[in-house]
Amino acid sequence: MTDLRIERVDGEAAIRDWQHVHNTIIPTAVLSLDEVRERVGRNHLEVAYLGDTLVGCSTVRPPTQDAPVGTVIARVLAAHRRRGIGAALYARGLARARELGAEAIETVVLSANTEGLDFALAHGFDEVERYLLPGDSVPWITLRLA
Repeated sequence: MTDLRIERVDGEAAIRDWQHVHNTIIPTAVLSLDEVRERVGRNHLEVAYLGDTLVGCSTVRPPTQDAPVGTVIARVLAAHRRRGIGAALYARGLARARELGAEAIETVVLSANTEGLDFALAHGFDEVERYLLPGDSVPWITLRLA
């Protein structure tokens, strides 16, 4: 996939693209542009394009002194799955989390996203927790890299 381009979110166009992918895949936790801008300041966000077509996004939540766990989340729009895009986003996110000092790696998947859950399990993650956020009816699943 030589025309896959993954870029760090920098600027309004990339913020809107990241928001679009996130909100499409996670319709139970829609984020405003201001919320995405806030996340840009504390997380490492990237967007993926196949040529000029938006296909995915990723998030790396850095570890903290209290919790040396990095969280890596890769999202690919349904029409572009099973082409290696998620694996490329995940590999970059994993490398970034480790660069930031993560001693352990987790991911978070909305339970309704069965393809995302299958991807995480296939990449060596084990489920550690299911929970509901206030007002949600669909559980979230935290998984840790074994």
